[in-house]
Amino acid sequence: MTAHIIVVDDPKSFDFPGPGRTVISARDYIARKTRTPKRARLINLCADTRYLGLGYYISLLAEARGERMLPSAEAMLWVGWKRIYSRALGDLDAALQKALKRLKDAPPDGPLLVCFGECDQSALAPLARAAFDAFRCPILSIRFTTEGGGRILDVDAPKLKKLDEAGRALFARGLDRYTRRARPTPHAQAAPRYTLAVLHDPKEELPPSNPKAFDKLAKAGVALSVRVELITRKDLPRLAEYDALFIRETTNLDHHTYRFAKRAEAEGMPCIDDTLSILRCCNKVYLAELFRANAVPAPKTLVLDRAILMRAADEIGFPMVLKIPDSSFSRGVKKARDRAELESIGKAMLKESDLILAQEFVETDYDWRIGVLNGAPLYASKYFMAKGHWQIVKHEDGGGHDEGLFETVAIENAPSDIVDAALAAARPIGSGLYGVDVKQTPRGPMVVEVNDNPNLDAGVEDKVLKDELWSAILREFVRRIEAR
Repeated sequence: MTAHIIVVDDPKSFDFPGPGRTVISARDYIARKTRTPKRARLINLCADTRYLGLGYYISLLAEARGERMLPSAEAMLWVGWKRIYSRALGDLDAALQKALKRLKDAPPDGPLLVCFGECDQSALAPLARAAFDAFRCPILSIRFTTEGGGRILDVDAPKLKKLDEAGRALFARGLDRYTRRARPTPHAQAAPRYTLAVLHDPKEELPPSNPKAFDKLAKAGVALSVRVELITRKDLPRLAEYDALFIRETTNLDHHTYRFAKRAEAEGMPCIDDTLSILRCCNKVYLAELFRANAVPAPKTLVLDRAILMRAADEIGFPMVLKIPDSSFSRGVKKARDRAELESIGKAMLKESDLILAQEFVETDYDWRIGVLNGAPLYASKYFMAKGHWQIVKHEDGGGHDEGLFETVAIENAPSDIVDAALAAARPIGSGLYGVDVKQTPRGPMVVEVNDNPNLDAGVEDKVLKDELWSAILREFVRRIEAR
């Protein structure tokens, strides 16, 4: 049950106890130094809701604290100034006119009282819900006329202490229903337990997930009571509103993706990719040393600087692959076929980075990509080289790119030594979501790299598992949220 914190002028005068409700004074709310529990909903029932009144300040302070308060400061302004809320009356007029046509008895004598979207006249219930949705105030009084088919005259927010006995009974009933569900509408879905923020860049050329993947993730979230919400880099200030963060944008250290991960960790939010995984996977020099230290099978690799650049000719041989440490999607990766290319390509790369890598060229038709989540294999795909090229992605001089084909198989049908090598490579990185690239060779498996932000495209990585792939990822987020 969602906790509800009710802010009032004097808690002793509040006669509406109930499960999951905590009643505090406005002064206590202002003075409190600890944050309200993230899942809690706050209800402001202070009497003075006029502009710059105590109730107004309570809602304004809640907004500054990133807390959910009903009503908001903006809602108080709306209901207080008719020239502001008059634009909402057209929709309410339509709701009133429909309600009056269904009304068999005489309309109520006096204003219609609405408490949390509830009223005492069943025929006018749609109007009550529409008014609550429009103004988002706990208590509303709607004055209307039946002339001309029906028209709203004005809307007011009465004080709780001014309600008569019938009004207090309606308030109690409305409060009970509101605190049992998120919105008092007859077809409202149950409020999700958690909200997952998915960071993406809709303009990214080679994003790690396609738009359909987000649709699949959101659909899987419904069954697990997780709302999936797409966010972009501009949403960093409101990140604390969410329960967890899933980064679906190509990561880098000197980048907003890393800042998002850092902020999420500071807020205590589960995050994939976490900062350590980004730090470790974004640098191929680190990965090369990690593989060596942990006896992970990998192509022969040398770390080079300007002084020892040409040593690679003797120790690696030709052809060889030269890599800038923080390259991604085959960018910053070149093949040197002789000493002249080693020198020219290497010197150009060393202008961008003090260290580069030289790696033996292992020719295969495809690379295995093993998805690993929290130390367990998730999916297995073959990424074939782009047509007429030695890499999976071929970048054109004009800025375009060409990609090879793919084949996804069940984990149990992937070679066991490939899967074992992938797990061994991911283990020292962390417990996040990784895509491990492994070459299958006559000498055995060779791990090329571990990606902290692996591709998850609908129709590719989920080809075998289908919806279960997205559900498995969300279950891991739920596990982490609940383990906090």
